[in-house]
Amino acid sequence: MTYVVVGTGPAGVVAAETLCQIDPANQVMLVGDEPEPPYSRMAIPYLLIKNIDEQGTYLRKDPEHFGNSIKHLYGIAQSVDAESKILHLADGQRMNYKALLVATGSKPILPPVPGIDGERVTTCWTLEDARKITATLSPGASVLLIGAGFIGCIILEALVSSGANLTVVEMGDRMVPRMLNQTSGELLKQWCEEKGVNVMTSAQVESIEHHPDKSIVNISDNRQVEAELVISAAGVRSNADFLDGTGVELKNGAVAVDRHMCSSIPGIYAAGDAACGLDFSTGDYSVQAVQPTAVEHGRIAAANMVKHGSVLHQGCINMNVLDTIGLISVSYGNWQGVAGGDHTSLLDRDRFRYINLQFSEDTLIGANTLGMTQHVGILRGLIQGQFKLGKWKQRLVDNPLLIMEAYLAATQGA
Repeated sequence: MTYVVVGTGPAGVVAAETLCQIDPANQVMLVGDEPEPPYSRMAIPYLLIKNIDEQGTYLRKDPEHFGNSIKHLYGIAQSVDAESKILHLADGQRMNYKALLVATGSKPILPPVPGIDGERVTTCWTLEDARKITATLSPGASVLLIGAGFIGCIILEALVSSGANLTVVEMGDRMVPRMLNQTSGELLKQWCEEKGVNVMTSAQVESIEHHPDKSIVNISDNRQVEAELVISAAGVRSNADFLDGTGVELKNGAVAVDRHMCSSIPGIYAAGDAACGLDFSTGDYSVQAVQPTAVEHGRIAAANMVKHGSVLHQGCINMNVLDTIGLISVSYGNWQGVAGGDHTSLLDRDRFRYINLQFSEDTLIGANTLGMTQHVGILRGLIQGQFKLGKWKQRLVDNPLLIMEAYLAATQGA
């Protein structure tokens, strides 16, 4: 029998490798919808500034890595016959499976803006997108970036490094609003502006006019920006449309999975951005579109595809680490806090340093930091360990920088 993994990102690749390790007697089919070797989207910004070549984006550098046990092929998933356990590809191929993993990731959302389909507009999601952007980027080139979320800020770093004349338009009232609170989001905006980036928050692109030599981007409040290139990073959504008609339950646009990463249909599993999985911090189910979650999902799903019920997912902690032109920002867990919870913060605006801690009773449940790289791993450990801090809670409230001391006290009784 054959295991079929649809999607060649980190979740799919790790799942395929895990399947081979624990059940080498069966074939694994790894299906990708791009005519490229499996690669990391997170490496694309480094490709844009020529720190790496295209091969540097590949998840596995050895061209012989996928041998006889994993057959990697190009194909676009079109539909699934869940009853007969058959995956149908757009080119007419039919693939019977013992178990199917949906690791199809996300796809960009284009805002409903007149002119968004013009030739000078692109997303920055695929290697093909990167090739288009590279052909336009040059020192002094006028570039407009739609969106200052997590993905937008990753791209922003590369655009600034290229010497582009960059304008960023963000609908939210601050940068990275789904990761940073008001203080840290506004401080990040100030940082970018001091680096020469024109950042517009609480702003929307209303239309894009395309002319022979340039495009005119019309922005709310009667503003206009000329651009040689427009990059849309306005968000993504889970790529699960091919499951229509299967009966697979979707939640938040992704496949709703249980703690074995199995969907509502036995034999169909999901991982990564395509899965709505358990959130460690809240106990609820959500889509966590970050690579560590994808890798963990892939391993757990693969184990349960071989023997259902063998591994129980404990939930992934909400975790984002972002480098924006040299300023590191971090969010962990319930960084927005919970009703009735306490919080504390420390701000050094002149040095772009900020920390905010969120508590539930005497347990640290979330954090936001900006410009702080010391002990961020310890911070995650405190949150994920759900330690009772006792008197150390008040000490952290008084001085949020005592996270190492609090961790030692909680774990070693120091």
